[in-house]
Amino acid sequence: MTTHSSHSTETVMALQHDKSFMTEAQYLASERLSDSKHEYLDGQVVAMAGANHNHSRISANVLGEFRNHLKGGDCETFMADTKVKAGQNYFYPDVVVDCTNPAGDADFLTSPTLIVEVLSASTRKIDTTKKLLHYINIPTLEEYVLIEQDIVSIIVMRRKSDWRSEYYYLGDQVTFDAIQLTLSVEAIYERVDNDDLKQFKAK
Repeated sequence: MTTHSSHSTETVMALQHDKSFMTEAQYLASERLSDSKHEYLDGQVVAMAGANHNHSRISANVLGEFRNHLKGGDCETFMADTKVKAGQNYFYPDVVVDCTNPAGDADFLTSPTLIVEVLSASTRKIDTTKKLLHYINIPTLEEYVLIEQDIVSIIVMRRKSDWRSEYYYLGDQVTFDAIQLTLSVEAIYERVDNDDLKQFKAK
C-alpha cells in the first residue's frame, strides 16, 4: 500500500455530454421517465454510456462482497442504478453503502457512508476535479474508493485521513474502515482481464 496526498484519479463509465441544461426539479422529473441514465452536474445533464466486461466484473465483485458482509446489519449496499445527491448534483456511483435506512420510495440517496467508482480513462478530468470534490463534501461520507479497470490499482480516500489518497496493488489487502471489511486486491479483481493480472498470474 502506498500513500499520496494527490487526488489524481480517473472515473467510472464513459460519459457523453448532453448540451441541455435543466433545473434540479426538471432533471429529477425527466430521469424518472427516462429509459437511460443521466447524471446531473452544475445544471447540465450528462448521459451515461454502458460499461465493458472488466468494469462490470469489478463492480459485481465489490457489490457481492459488501452485501455478504453487511447482510443483517444496519448498512445497505446499492448498485449503479441508484443515484446519490451531492449538493445540487446527482451521480450514479458503481457501488454505494448507506447506513441510514433510506426511505423505500426515494429514488436517490442523500447520506452515503462509502462510495466506490470503477474508473475509465475517458472522464479523468471531471472525476479528478468537480465530481471528486462534490463527493467528499457529502457530510456523511467516510470513504471514497476508486478502482482502475485497465490496470491493477485501487485508491482509497478517507475522511479521517483528510482525504489523503492511499494506493493498493496486487498482493495488498484493502481495509474498508467504514464497514470494517478487509479484501485482497485479487478478490476485487477476480476474473478481470488486463495486462497487470496476466503478468501476475504468469509468475
